[in-house]
Amino acid sequence: MIIAGLLVCHLWYIDTGLHYDRYLREVIDFLEKDQHFREKLHNTDMEDIKQGKLAKELDFVSHHVRTKLDELKRQEVNRLRTLIKAKQDLEGGNDIAVDHQALLKQFEYLNHMNPHTFEVDDLDRLIRSATKDLENYDKERHDEFKRYEMMKEHDRREHLKTLDDDDRKKEEEHYEEMRKKHADHPKVNHPGSQNQLKEVWEEADGLDPEDFDPKTFFNLHDTNGDGFFDEQELEALFTKELEKIYDPTNEEDDMVEMEEERLRMREHVMNEVDSNKDRLVSLDEFLVATKKKEFLEPDSWETLEQNQAYTDEEMREFEEHLAQQEQDLNLKAVDLQKQRDELERQQEQLNAQKIELQQAVEHMERLKSQKVEPPPEAQAQEHQPAQHIPQDTPQGHHEQQNQVLDQHGLPQAHQDLPPGHHEAAQGEHNMP
Repeated sequence: MIIAGLLVCHLWYIDTGLHYDRYLREVIDFLEKDQHFREKLHNTDMEDIKQGKLAKELDFVSHHVRTKLDELKRQEVNRLRTLIKAKQDLEGGNDIAVDHQALLKQFEYLNHMNPHTFEVDDLDRLIRSATKDLENYDKERHDEFKRYEMMKEHDRREHLKTLDDDDRKKEEEHYEEMRKKHADHPKVNHPGSQNQLKEVWEEADGLDPEDFDPKTFFNLHDTNGDGFFDEQELEALFTKELEKIYDPTNEEDDMVEMEEERLRMREHVMNEVDSNKDRLVSLDEFLVATKKKEFLEPDSWETLEQNQAYTDEEMREFEEHLAQQEQDLNLKAVDLQKQRDELERQQEQLNAQKIELQQAVEHMERLKSQKVEPPPEAQAQEHQPAQHIPQDTPQGHHEQQNQVLDQHGLPQAHQDLPPGHHEAAQGEHNMP
């Protein structure tokens, strides 16, 4: 188990890649400072650690260590709550009440029911979770590399579809040329074999291969001096082999593939040498391995170009998945375009209504500006009551006569009479 190896070998400073890496390392750091726990740790085998027996020893550590572990746990719970709140804010749920207790259940490496103190169950959970997560870490890296390789092949095939027959033929020939050029490299030694380690001994360490000594070699490359080869120290041993295959300046060499090859080499050595499966190689395990036939007379090592990362069936399923994704995206694009067209139509209607409203307002303003105000005298007369003259009186009859004359365009009677005749006319009306 990696967590057990981390505890035994004081490797709390190694970045595990886990999202709770800092919490894990700090817990290990403080547990290592307790003498009782450290002694129990060195006397406990891997199976007992796996079954949680080591976690029970937490009850016997010093009060100072327990207090510090309680503080670390509270800090980690607060960190997780902050992450939950940040995620909620990003998703636009600011006004939604958060059930932190329920959400903390997803973090299996600590006991969310007790956010205040670090207990035996917390250490047991931490051991089990770190073990499971780190065991899956390599698998996830392999899966990610497989997707990378399939996408690279998919892009190549799609590019070929865009070419005419002549260009497609040239592109295929170039591809085969690069593939053969990449495969044309010096022989790669079997990782962890005597030949491979002797090459490191000679080229990296500058020592005579005839003087190769496994124990000396181990001590030279146990860079942190803890008595174990961890995964990083093992991977460093394969650099010379990888340089035979990959050169970052070559078009045909893919550095992503180089890291996958490094991972394959490390996993192979771990499977062959790490007898207790703690993801660490002790000096004893290493010395035992150097006496095996696989170390002295290994089989040839098959590199990545001899082991395609995916099967034809996996490639077919991958391309079908991409095609389905593209179809879904196209449907969403069509739906979004329809929504956009509808919004543009509604905007045009609003713009037309706005123009009509502006025209109506402008028309009313023009009418208002064209209206002529009457003179003050006329305004005053408008406010005086009108005098009613009966038609059966001489004056009324005269007014009626003038109205008739005016309608026919003739001069009014009282206006056209010569001077002095107004009184005569009036006298006539006064006769009995």
